[in-house]
Amino acid sequence: MSTQKAVENFVEVNTADLPFYCPPPGSSLWNAHPRVMIPLDKLGEARCPYCSTLYRLTGALPHGHH
Repeated sequence: MSTQKAVENFVEVNTADLPFYCPPPGSSLWNAHPRVMIPLDKLGEARCPYCSTLYRLTGALPHGHH
């Protein structure tokens, strides 16, 4: 049995794209799922619950309003 390392693919998103939704604009309709908001503002990365795509925020996390 051979061992293989899984290479994790991710999509980079910048703060200008926030709020971010999956599937992103321009995606093919043939394999689309319901539109869902991806919460990148807290941890800097999040996974889509439908397609499991990992999205990572590039740059600094946005500051919240208090």
